[in-house]
Amino acid sequence: MQHLSAMTRQGNDILRTFRDAVADGDFTVTGQLRLYQDTGRGDVIRQAECLAGAVDAVAVTDCPYGVLHMSGVAVAAILLQQGIDPLLQFSARDRNRLALKSELLGAAALGVTSLLLQRGERLPGELQPEMTQVFDTGAKKFLTAARQLGEFQSARGEPELLLGTMATVFDPAPEWQPAELNAKLDAGARFVQTQICLDLDLLRRYMKILVAAQVTWRCHVVVSVPVLTSAESARWLYENLRGSVVPEGVVKRFDGARDPEAIGVDYCAETIRALQEIPGIGGVNVSTTGDAELIAAAVDQAAVRFSRPVRE
Repeated sequence: MQHLSAMTRQGNDILRTFRDAVADGDFTVTGQLRLYQDTGRGDVIRQAECLAGAVDAVAVTDCPYGVLHMSGVAVAAILLQQGIDPLLQFSARDRNRLALKSELLGAAALGVTSLLLQRGERLPGELQPEMTQVFDTGAKKFLTAARQLGEFQSARGEPELLLGTMATVFDPAPEWQPAELNAKLDAGARFVQTQICLDLDLLRRYMKILVAAQVTWRCHVVVSVPVLTSAESARWLYENLRGSVVPEGVVKRFDGARDPEAIGVDYCAETIRALQEIPGIGGVNVSTTGDAELIAAAVDQAAVRFSRPVRE
């Protein structure tokens, strides 16, 4: 499967972006880079080239869980030089409003068209004595500032920014209404990305309410899915990653496995296919602690369908 996002800026070719895929109503796929302190330019390019043929954009994180890595804006610049669309994340945890707005201006100047903006998770306890958490703004104010920037860009004839935010899948009461999520959409979000959630029944119940509330008419919903590589990685997610939903049965799939990476690819592909059948879900963000090739293999095996209605 070859997505148009792999096209380079040569001749009359135009880079097709995640924003374009959302506008076209595609079931979108993004693949997340593995970024660490020792990740250099060459490794960014290697991972991105592996992902480019299988995804609509390459997701660039913003030092999640306090893990230091290269500036996301620098990573986005590297990707754009390779003709690959970045989906750039910004967290309000580590910068004040002035620094965040400066980063937004820099990203827009580079040609970034899709941003995932979030308040950010608190740093792990062992890091807090050494590092200061800022949290100078919340998600809604951050989105509003970015939307105003996008309107300014559009008035100058430059591409409008597609803004996204995070949402947490949980088991809602029947009377629950997505008021906070709607407030983020009012602030400017046009797509929503969930935490990792591998409980399909839970997702069905959660999405049923979003569909009934017509949230899916207002935004594109993306679910985060990992390619697990071992029983240890599955168990770590189950026990440690805040907010992630990993049923205990998933961990048992990997116990005693001779080829856990193959099982991880199969399970991820199986999950992606199932997510395409849940009304209201418009895409997936795929990550892994293994090699980028595992993401490409899972997406290829899932045989993702495009241009399906997601509003329902």
